[in-house]
Amino acid sequence: MTGCIVPKDKTESHNRVIAAAMQEFMEKGYQNASTRSIAARAGMTSGGLYRHFRDKEDMFAALVEPAEKEFHAWMDAHIRRGYGGAMSADYDAMWKDNEIDMIREVVYPNLDAFRLILCCSQGTKYETFINDLVAEHQKIMMDVFEKLRGKGVPVKDVSEDELHILMSAYTTAMFEPVVHNYPLEKAMHHLKTIEEFFMPGWHDLMGC
Repeated sequence: MTGCIVPKDKTESHNRVIAAAMQEFMEKGYQNASTRSIAARAGMTSGGLYRHFRDKEDMFAALVEPAEKEFHAWMDAHIRRGYGGAMSADYDAMWKDNEIDMIREVVYPNLDAFRLILCCSQGTKYETFINDLVAEHQKIMMDVFEKLRGKGVPVKDVSEDELHILMSAYTTAMFEPVVHNYPLEKAMHHLKTIEEFFMPGWHDLMGC
């Protein structure tokens, strides 16, 4: 009697590829990473590697996309709450949470993925992550300023260029503990200092 061939479970080998890709990208960055080196780290041939991922770009995306989607989901909810609070003059809701909560709740549970995005993504669509984030939120903030002025809130007169500089400084500072790979406790200490420095300025700028 001829026995049938039972296909191997790919889970173990897939996990090896994921771990090898993470190590390769973290050490060399996306541009200098090699699929041949990733395959060697995973203990397989390059052909075996391509049974799991189409190419190097596909591997990098697999490592960062879930965290990026979680991040944007958090930020979208944060913006809705803040915008709704501003429009209804519910300023407690407007300032209910901030980027420190986001760093603690989303970024640090996915620290390796965000370190790849921030430190190792040159050559990918993620290399402008902070600039893209600032540009997106700058437009929203300018709209909020205009709406608040219409409600008689004494919002300071700030140009788009000035707001871009302020938001770039704030956003870059918020992610610095990630770039430096600080443990969570140290990161929260530094972020509290950043919050105490920036938040009075934001409150003054928005007049509320």
